[in-house]
Amino acid sequence: MKASNITESATEEAALSWLAGLGYSVLHGPEIAPGELLAERPDYDEVVLTGRLRDAVARLNPGIPAGALEEAIRKVTLPQSPSLVENNHAFHRMLADGVTVEYRRKDGSIAGDLVWLIDFNKPALNDWLVVNQFTVVEGHQNRRADVVVFVNGLPLAVIELKNPADEEATIDKAFQQLQTYTSVRLKVE
Repeated sequence: MKASNITESATEEAALSWLAGLGYSVLHGPEIAPGELLAERPDYDEVVLTGRLRDAVARLNPGIPAGALEEAIRKVTLPQSPSLVENNHAFHRMLADGVTVEYRRKDGSIAGDLVWLIDFNKPALNDWLVVNQFTVVEGHQNRRADVVVFVNGLPLAVIELKNPADEEATIDKAFQQLQTYTSVRLKVE
């Protein structure tokens, strides 16, 4: 294929194919968008695929009561600080170290435990998903990421692709486009 025949769409398809080869499921954003038959979120301002997160947390933490699992999901999806940096640090800690929860045992005593969001020891137990053209709308700002990487319903990476044949499509422009995603205050519940 000549460089002049390469399009951003072809680059996106190549990226999706490569990720599928690594074991990711591939879905197209418009198919799972709010209001669609296969919708995975109720609103465009939500970025976590909560159904997938709920399924994964239950699968990875079989001995923990449902109420404690819901508490963990609330902790991971509701930002605790107005600071994006502080929220990112807290999210990273929960992702790497587990989410601390408490629940009442049958004998009435209180138990403390960790809820795992990702199984790092057995990666095959996780739900690996990539979604292209994932649209997020907050207020009057509409953002559409080329590719979003989800693990267990949590968006962990955004990939912004550019047409390699377009001399105007620079890494700096892709970076600046990614920066516009951080300016949108997103609901993650």
